[in-house]
Amino acid sequence: MTDQHYPAYHLLEQLERRFDDLMLALEALASRYEQQTPPTWQLLPADDSSSNWLRTALFDVWHQTGQDGRETRNYLGIVVANDELMAAVNHVNLAKAAFNEGLQQIKTTAPNALSDAKANLPARHPDVQTILRKEGLARLHLKQCWRQLPVADAEVAKVRFAWYQSGRSIKRITVREAEQKLLQLDTKAPHIMLQLKRLAGLPSGEALAQVQSQAPLMRANLFFTHPLADGHTRRALNVAMPLFVPSTNAGLPNIKAPPSHPQPARTRATRRDEKLEPDVFLPSLRVYRYRE
Repeated sequence: MTDQHYPAYHLLEQLERRFDDLMLALEALASRYEQQTPPTWQLLPADDSSSNWLRTALFDVWHQTGQDGRETRNYLGIVVANDELMAAVNHVNLAKAAFNEGLQQIKTTAPNALSDAKANLPARHPDVQTILRKEGLARLHLKQCWRQLPVADAEVAKVRFAWYQSGRSIKRITVREAEQKLLQLDTKAPHIMLQLKRLAGLPSGEALAQVQSQAPLMRANLFFTHPLADGHTRRALNVAMPLFVPSTNAGLPNIKAPPSHPQPARTRATRRDEKLEPDVFLPSLRVYRYRE
């Protein structure tokens, strides 16, 4: 092996070890939960026992065939955790953070090695490999590997869940960047030619906005039993995995459950401080102009 290949090889070995550590941490948490069977609430009743539901949630780290790579599956619920169980949760989150750090190192220094990592990692854990083989599922879902388990800062008296549906991400791009993106599409198509023509009429220094609507998020509003050290009595968290709440009385907090699925989004009123023009400028790229 040449010296130039050693960094990538070393990073892949490190990532495999961190993946092994993550699988061990997940197994320890799942086993601890099954031994304790603490109070648990789920948004959607599972077909199997709550202990199997949590194990399924923890080990869901793969893409399903045909799944959009940006999509993740949610497991919404609450688990009451004593100190021992919370320690196992924190261990999992540390392992997830270390695994994500290893991924970022590979992306930065050896991006071509990332495909090798995604091919090799499923074989590192027999449960994952069995599921991949049995269900015909495709590749490892890296985001579902490293996404953190939500944890409440202190004991919680009540939790109010609500869907948040109006999120969107806005990224500034230049006229030149928009042009390059359009040129990667079918430039012979009339609608692409029209958009290139519209773009050519803009000053080269004008900033544009590329808008991406975000998938609905579940937001948990936590009301603490006692004020935190910073004086706060409540906090909001976006949750996609079971929420672990510390408790000394082993009881579930008061829970206001949301609808099982997001309701049809209402048409949003135009805000007075809206910075984007109402009509999309380049539909193929979801690009808008800023208001003057």
